Amino acid sequence: MPHSLPSSPKSTPKDGRNGITKFTNCRIVKGDKLVNEDLWVNSITGKIIRSQAAFYDDFILPDEVINLGGRILSPGLIECQLNGAFGFNFSTLLEPAVYAKKVKDLNKQLVKTGVTSYVPTITSQRSELYKRALPHLGPSGYVQVAEDGAESLGAHCEGPFLSPTKNGVHNVDVLRVAETFEDLVDCYGASNLDTESAFRPMPIKMITAAPERGNMTKLIPELTSRGIIYSIGHSEATYEEASAAVRAGATMITHLFNAMRPLHHRNPGIFGVLGLAENLHRPYFGIIADGEHLHPTTIKIAFNAHPDGFILVTDSMHLVGLPDGAYQWTNGESASHIVKQGNKLILEGTDRIAGSSITLIECVSNFLNWSGAGIPQALKAVTSTPAAMLGLQGVKGCLDDGADADLVVFSEKRDANGVELVVDEVWKFGTKVFVR
Repeated sequence: MPHSLPSSPKSTPKDGRNGITKFTNCRIVKGDKLVNEDLWVNSITGKIIRSQAAFYDDFILPDEVINLGGRILSPGLIECQLNGAFGFNFSTLLEPAVYAKKVKDLNKQLVKTGVTSYVPTITSQRSELYKRALPHLGPSGYVQVAEDGAESLGAHCEGPFLSPTKNGVHNVDVLRVAETFEDLVDCYGASNLDTESAFRPMPIKMITAAPERGNMTKLIPELTSRGIIYSIGHSEATYEEASAAVRAGATMITHLFNAMRPLHHRNPGIFGVLGLAENLHRPYFGIIADGEHLHPTTIKIAFNAHPDGFILVTDSMHLVGLPDGAYQWTNGESASHIVKQGNKLILEGTDRIAGSSITLIECVSNFLNWSGAGIPQALKAVTSTPAAMLGLQGVKGCLDDGADADLVVFSEKRDANGVELVVDEVWKFGTKVFVR
C-alpha cells in the first residue's frame, strides 16, 4: 500500500483512555516456537507496541490487561485465494452500490473465522466484470476501521489467460491469450493496472496465468514492475517453461498440483521449480488442504520440498457457510450451478471440483493432523509466509513491534482424531471484533 495515502484512525477510545491493551499469560507465535510472553497493542494506531518502551520509558499503563489463560495468541490469518463466502461470489456482475455492500457484509463475516486480511479472487470472466468489480476489491486497510472486519490486500485475477486444457471449471469460452501488455489492459482495464493514482492503491495485487501461452512470460517483468505478483497456474508448462517464468519474475504458484501438468520423472513440470536446480529463486505456492483437492501425503511432499514457500489457501467459493444444495455461479459467458456436499463442491453435470467451502483454520487443523508439523509451523503457512509472498513482512503476519495489531486467540481441542485449533477471539487493529 502506498505510504502517501492517509491512514484512518483505527478506533477512538472514550473517557481519556489511551487505547492500549496488554495480553498476558499467553503463548505467542514467534518463528517456529510458542513463547510465553506478553504483548501490548494500541487500538488508536492499530499497531503492536513495544511493551518495555511503553512502560519503562513513557510510564504508560494499559487500559486493560487480558489474561489468556495459557491460550495461543497468533497473528491474524491471511487468506490468499478466496473466491467468495457466505452467499457472495466476487465474480458477480452487480450494481456498484450492491456489490460494495456485499463485500462489506462478507468482510464482517469472514473476520469471525480468524481471517483478518485476504486476497479476493476473481476467476476467468468477461472483461466487463473485471472492470466493474476490481475497483471494489483493492487494498482497503488505509481507510478501514476495526469494526469493518477483514481487509482486502488487493485483488487476485485468476484468469482469463489460462491454458484451455488445464482450465478446471473455468469457462474455456472466455479464456484469452496475451501477446502484448495492451491485451492485459484491454482485459482488466487501465485504471486497475495504474500505479500512479493519488487517490487509492492499485486494485490488482496478483495475476494467475499460464506462462507458456502467447507472450505471457515476456510480460512478467512489466507486471512485477507495477508491484503485481505473477503466479503460475492453470498451466501445461514444462519444467523449462516454468523455470523461464520464475527467471522472468514469477514468485508464486496457484494451488500447486491442481490444474497443471503432473510431476513426471523425466520432466517435473511446475513442481520442479521448488527444487534448488539452476540457482533460481524458489517461488511460494498455495496448497488446498480440504481433503478433496490433494491427498494428505501429496501435501507432506510439497511441504518438505520447500517449507518456507508453503502457503495454505482455501480456494473457497460463495458456498462457505451455506447448507448443502445446488447454487448458481457466474462462469464467464454463462451461468453454471455448483453442487455442495459438505466441504466438497462439484460443477453440476461433471465430476470436476469447483473450489471448496472450507475455512482457512480448518485447513490449518487438517495440515496439523496430516503432516506431523507443529502448531507454529502450521500457523506460519497462513501468517508470516503469505505476508512475505505479498511483500508485507513486518506489517502483516507477525507480532513484531510496529506491525498491524491483527490477532487471533486460539484454544486447542484434542481428541483421538488429533488436534483442532478453535478461534476464540479475533482482534483487528488492536480492537476486539469477535468473541466465540
